[in-house]
Amino acid sequence: MNNNAFSRSRRWLATVAGLVLALFALQAQADPPGRAARLAYLSGNVSFAPAGEDDWDQAAINRPMTTGDRLWVENGSRAELQLGGTTVRAGDATAVSLLNLDDDIVQLQLTEGRLQVRVRRVEQGQTVEVDTPHLAFLLREPGAYRIDVDPDGRATTIAMREGQGEVSGEGVAYWVQPGQVQRFIGDAQPDETFSNAAPPDDFDAWAGTREQRVVQSVSARYVSPDVIGYEDLDDDGSWSVDVSYGNVWYPRSVAADWAPYRHGHWTWVDPWGWTWVDDARWGFAVSHYGRWAHIRGRWGWIPGPVRERAYYAPALVAFVGGPNFSLSISTGGVGAGVAWFPLGPREVYRPAYQVSPRYFERVNISNTVVNKTVINNVYINKVTNITYVNRRVPGAVVAVPRNAFVESQSVSKVVVKVPKTVIEGREVMAVAPVAPTERSIHGGLAKASGKPPAQAFTRTVVARTPPPPPKPAFAVVKARLDAQPGKPLNDDQRKEVRAARGAATTTAAGAEPAAGSTQAPQVKVVTADKAPAPKPLARAASGPRTGQAANESRPGATARDNDGAASEPRRRASEPGQGRRTQEEREPGAAAAAGEGAQGASAPRGRGTKPGRRGASDAAGETPAAASAPGTRPPRADRRPAPAEGAASAAEPRAPKAPGAARERPEGASAPATRPPRAERRPPATEGGASAEETRPNRPPAAERRAQRDTGTPQESAPPRDSTAQESRPPRPAAAERPRREPAPAATPGATPTAPPATAEERQAARAARKAEREQRAEQAGERASDGKRQRNE
Repeated sequence: MNNNAFSRSRRWLATVAGLVLALFALQAQADPPGRAARLAYLSGNVSFAPAGEDDWDQAAINRPMTTGDRLWVENGSRAELQLGGTTVRAGDATAVSLLNLDDDIVQLQLTEGRLQVRVRRVEQGQTVEVDTPHLAFLLREPGAYRIDVDPDGRATTIAMREGQGEVSGEGVAYWVQPGQVQRFIGDAQPDETFSNAAPPDDFDAWAGTREQRVVQSVSARYVSPDVIGYEDLDDDGSWSVDVSYGNVWYPRSVAADWAPYRHGHWTWVDPWGWTWVDDARWGFAVSHYGRWAHIRGRWGWIPGPVRERAYYAPALVAFVGGPNFSLSISTGGVGAGVAWFPLGPREVYRPAYQVSPRYFERVNISNTVVNKTVINNVYINKVTNITYVNRRVPGAVVAVPRNAFVESQSVSKVVVKVPKTVIEGREVMAVAPVAPTERSIHGGLAKASGKPPAQAFTRTVVARTPPPPPKPAFAVVKARLDAQPGKPLNDDQRKEVRAARGAATTTAAGAEPAAGSTQAPQVKVVTADKAPAPKPLARAASGPRTGQAANESRPGATARDNDGAASEPRRRASEPGQGRRTQEEREPGAAAAAGEGAQGASAPRGRGTKPGRRGASDAAGETPAAASAPGTRPPRADRRPAPAEGAASAAEPRAPKAPGAARERPEGASAPATRPPRAERRPPATEGGASAEETRPNRPPAAERRAQRDTGTPQESAPPRDSTAQESRPPRPAAAERPRREPAPAATPGATPTAPPATAEERQAARAARKAEREQRAEQAGERASDGKRQRNE
């Protein structure tokens, strides 16, 4: 009996160990990024080219962009890219590429044109980098940055009104401070530096107007800040509170037969696979985040938890049918089709691409409130008997012919009405079992009217972070995609493709590249051999400010230090002898005795030094070493004016005062010569009025008080304060007589969820939402504790 129990325990431990090893193996796989860039605004002629392709298409709103994609903005045109906490706005005649985009880095390539980059937040470990032909610019802090590259590629200009950035070249690095405008030529070599930024132009004004839409967005209160495109929900919908789901956004001005994932088209975007592109301007956020629910006869979008970092998904839908799913076309024929419906709240999304357990969990709990046990049942136990609520909603299942799906045709124009009997009983899948074509890569977009200049994307740029290898063209991977319909390549397959391709194709020496060529980006990766040092500001022609020459010669001086008097407090605290007073400062006589004969050293001076007070070694006649160093500021005592005639010399040492002894001054000087007595500085009394001293009863004049203090005569104590002012104050009214504060008016029905819930139904909904979040956090904490305990036991 005991042997059988022991054998079962061994088998159970072996099973658990194998499962843990399998999970770790999956965790080691390269997950796709948790974010994508969105084409949020287009004006004029803007061209787009997917990664690895030579053909240029007319760009479209809501097209997701990722590593390797390129954008060309022609003259008189503008475009905006949204990347979560960073927004990139491009002016006319601008060539910009996404060298790298994942959870940790946003790396842009700017070969010509101008960009306005607005960074709202930089999480720990994240990097925002813009690479130009002359430098790599790392945006270290939230702020507003403008980068301009001359059309001929001769120079790069950086203007920063707020934030902080680091310019890197071959072995050099500079800090760019707020308010600076710097122009670089060559390899990060500064050409000109201006202390004041140029006045905003029309491009800056347009970028500022676009930014105000984000700052003033009402929807930001209800969604995670990582949800891309939430500001577009303000103009085309409204927020309300539901008892079951909490905050819900309802679109307005939609067609009667409108349903999620019905008005738009499908396109193939690597590494996610089939991706939905919505036609509505507000359609990006509601298509790639959150869940949809049919509430009292209309569709409402329910965002994920506000405190969770939102993970991007290509389309939060489930597919129906299978490889042999067929549709009855209106012409009477029967053909292959593809059908899908939106996922509802608390339903698990299953990606078509291979992911780790952590990614599977994060992409679900960041977009809906769902139990982790339910997620594990779907991911590990492969549970398929799931009831999908939206599958039963009339009009929720959208079906189209297979060729229309593959060719990225508009779904609303080719949709096929499917009877309920055809849908019921069909298999629900995570993958649309359809292989893409070359037209799927371009998303059915029209060809661009023009192509960028030949040199626009072929100039070599300087990078601080090595970009990933370039993606292969679709023709290279088509055979592999045909072998696994609907599934993108995993990480191992991509490595095999890169190994088969060998080195990236480069332009032959002396040959002119074709216009719009997609050869691998020419990148020169540099490292800074020395720590970044702040670059001094250039001054006006009227001459440097006070202390500029000294600051520029001091190693490690910051830009604030180079502002002279503005940084004096910090410089006093950082330089030797300018901090807290030491024992030698408090007892200069002892310091002089201890340091007698020392060469080139002086005791530090204390705070608030006045004329007539010197340090110990200065009193001994020694010259501080700092005074002889070239390009440094002279000692503070040497910068003060000499004492007036008859006053004590500043070089004369002061003997330490014994405890209880009267204060002594040099003969002939009753007060410091550089400051007259206080009585002489006061204005005379007005005619017929009392002087300043006479207005204080029972208090001797200032000169008499000083004489008493110098001679050690006891001073009379100050008289008690007059209480007549307090007696004249009116008495405080009794509590019953005080005016009562009126209660706040109750919230009206339909008010936004930011106000306290006005009705019992809204309060119950708010409590339910808070309770669900608390339960989810408690469950996650308990599971983490159990996992840690199990690992320690093993």
